[in-house]
Amino acid sequence: MPLTNSTTPANGNEREQVLPLLDKVKLKTLKRGRPRKRFKVLATDKGYDSKQKRAALRKRGIRPQIPKRVWRTKKNRGRPIKISVPRFQQERCFAWYQRKYRRRVVRWERQKLYFDAFIDLATIHIWIKKILSVG
Repeated sequence: MPLTNSTTPANGNEREQVLPLLDKVKLKTLKRGRPRKRFKVLATDKGYDSKQKRAALRKRGIRPQIPKRVWRTKKNRGRPIKISVPRFQQERCFAWYQRKYRRRVVRWERQKLYFDAFIDLATIHIWIKKILSVG
């Protein structure tokens, strides 16, 4: 389920947007006090694998589940480590956007404000349908 959205330029580096995007997330709980802002685990794909990102996530108290990049020049020594990353959740969210909200797949709007509005409407619609189907 999408918690927050961010729009970047097509030639921008999405690896630099991970930490600002995590700062935008506020998890509502039924307890009083400040909203929780930390996840327990962050699952991404191989494109986000770097020592700096892993260290920054660990510093925030988030356990990164990022598969290691495999370099063809290095020989794999020892037993292979299997890390299962539940990447299907993110891919399923992208599939929902592409199937239901075709206007979001290709950016037809010239202004970022209008495109962000359509993304927010699609996110709200996904959450409403999820809440109605569960409860």
